[in-house]
Amino acid sequence: MSIVGAFMVPHPPLIVPDVGKGGEQQIKKTSDAYKEVARQIKELKPDTIIISSPHSTIYADYIHISPGKKTIGSFSTFGAPNVTFEEEYDDELVNKIEDICNKENFPAGTFGEKNPELDHGTMVPLYFIEQEYKDFKLIRLGISNLPLVDHYHMGQIINEAVEKLDRRVVYVASGDLSHKLQDYGPYGFIEEGPIYDKRIMDTCSNAKFNELLEYDEEFLDKAAECGHRSFVIMAGTLDGLNVESKELNHEDVTGVGYGICTFYPKEENKDRLFRDKYLEKVKNNMNTNDDYINLARETINNYIKYNKKIEIPDNTKEELLNKKAGVFVSIHKFGMLRGCIGTIIPTTDCIAKEIINNAISASTKDPRFEPIIEEELPYLEINVDELGEIEDISSKEELDVKKYGVIVSSGFKRGLLLPDLDGVDTIDEQISIARSKGGISPLDDIKLQRFEVIRHK
Repeated sequence: MSIVGAFMVPHPPLIVPDVGKGGEQQIKKTSDAYKEVARQIKELKPDTIIISSPHSTIYADYIHISPGKKTIGSFSTFGAPNVTFEEEYDDELVNKIEDICNKENFPAGTFGEKNPELDHGTMVPLYFIEQEYKDFKLIRLGISNLPLVDHYHMGQIINEAVEKLDRRVVYVASGDLSHKLQDYGPYGFIEEGPIYDKRIMDTCSNAKFNELLEYDEEFLDKAAECGHRSFVIMAGTLDGLNVESKELNHEDVTGVGYGICTFYPKEENKDRLFRDKYLEKVKNNMNTNDDYINLARETINNYIKYNKKIEIPDNTKEELLNKKAGVFVSIHKFGMLRGCIGTIIPTTDCIAKEIINNAISASTKDPRFEPIIEEELPYLEINVDELGEIEDISSKEELDVKKYGVIVSSGFKRGLLLPDLDGVDTIDEQISIARSKGGISPLDDIKLQRFEVIRHK
């Protein structure tokens, strides 16, 4: 057996009557759809139910699976201590999943649990399910800040483990949609909120799981969603299969989006091997005619593969040999920063050498990241920023986050931020981040400088 059904559900504690105390009636449509999910799970009679929750243990670069044989939980934090749970984990299946992760050197497993008790992202689905069906074991896992494609692969690993143990399994992807849908909501309104809700409901209700991997990280952050990575793991468990999907409900009453969809796997379909297609697309998009990018990529490839610093290639253009400038080399993988190091002013006698030195540093010496390994090389997006002349300015009004980078100085401390970065929309944000990078207190007097860049990407 394998995954016999999957469900996308929200997790508002309000929906539990002992918590809502009547307030749950305002999201009755969501409650009714949840009850239908529970009825369908009862019909499927799973041996194990896997729930991914964005409120379980979370690490930046590791997907956590709850360890042990049993767990408990209650809604005491939400004023309903009488609503309790006592669950048995499927530790055999957990061990099989972890074993596959270890063999693949994939960053997931049972290490480092922060709180063994169930979180509300897990308990809300269990509340409805257990009104209909209780003859199952549980697996609980969290999400991480790893790229979307890695979460999708986590789903593939889960399905492989399920098949190896011949389990009958239901997957429940717990997660709310945007938290910024209404001015009166707890998090206010942003235009990306309703755009995300409309888009994700179209994606999931039509089982267009390839689209889940294409969502921009900055867009997801602005939309203030919490369930996307949970949905992506679920999609990965159904990779390579046709899927019968149905939207049961989408509701926006509280300013937070609640979406419920059902997914039933059907026959195999090689056109739905979405991770393979995504990785191939990424590799194909790495080709460029830009000499700056190509030099940085050749430098990184040679250094990572052979631990050897290249000489300047014979066919290097004159402008890279005859011009000096500060250069930043930034590396992204699947849309997420993987390394960035540069020089504010030139430290060598030409841009080519500056690129070579900084490309090596960005790929191996950025203290925020582990050094890049050879398996990552085909999927690296590389940018090279050539810094222009640095100008002193008297006030922040002379800055423009799209046009100018900023250098913030205070005594011997100095922080730099490049222009036109994702997620940096205001001058105050730009200055604040540069302060932080330089270890400069918000109370310290500062000197501001600006510079333009020529961006190669």
